[in-house]
Amino acid sequence: MAEEVKVFRSWSSPFPLRVIWALRLKGVKFDVICEDLFNKSPLLLQYNPVGKKVPVLVHNGKAICESLVILEYIEETWKQTPLLPEDPYQKANARFWAKLSDDKVFQSIKWDVLLKEGKEQEEGKLASLQNLRYLEEELRGKKFFGGEAIGLADLALGWLAYYLNILEEVAGLKLVDQESFPSLVAWMQEFANAPVVQGSWPDRDKLAEKFVAMREASLGKETHK
Repeated sequence: MAEEVKVFRSWSSPFPLRVIWALRLKGVKFDVICEDLFNKSPLLLQYNPVGKKVPVLVHNGKAICESLVILEYIEETWKQTPLLPEDPYQKANARFWAKLSDDKVFQSIKWDVLLKEGKEQEEGKLASLQNLRYLEEELRGKKFFGGEAIGLADLALGWLAYYLNILEEVAGLKLVDQESFPSLVAWMQEFANAPVVQGSWPDRDKLAEKFVAMREASLGKETHK
């Protein structure tokens, strides 16, 4: 009996992409179900009644939620092409950078740069730059976070390779350039060119329009407080 593997995603969220990349790396066949998060399907609400969001991985009828949790499940279920090293310290280190992606890097760029302006945005920019410098230092002398192959940390931070430039453009500032972040820029190019990543990004113009709308809505709300 063939395995049933389904990935629930939305067109714009970077988090389901991690799951798609991981499955591609492992050579696992899967189906994609695209959700409208403004009109969530009964199936999504059934599989993720707590979070009510994507991604959700459904494997033989069992649902796993939250992208980093799903990556760990994929790693433990399909042993080929490991996402984590054998060494316990290196394994913990990869998990640290993956968690930093969500807790610090993504949060600061989205909430404190994209959705702010003036002094608040400048403060958010400084915080974001510090987080990005941590990545620059970690990547120095390496092709990927774990060495020569894409691993857990790369999958978690992979959204930077495409979304960052669009976020910068919409927010009206530059965070990462070749001179200040040579290792990070090289990594983003390397990651974006990986076969498992190519062809997976959402439409750039459509994504920019979404971020513009988010920014305008956020700033509009703040103006009328």
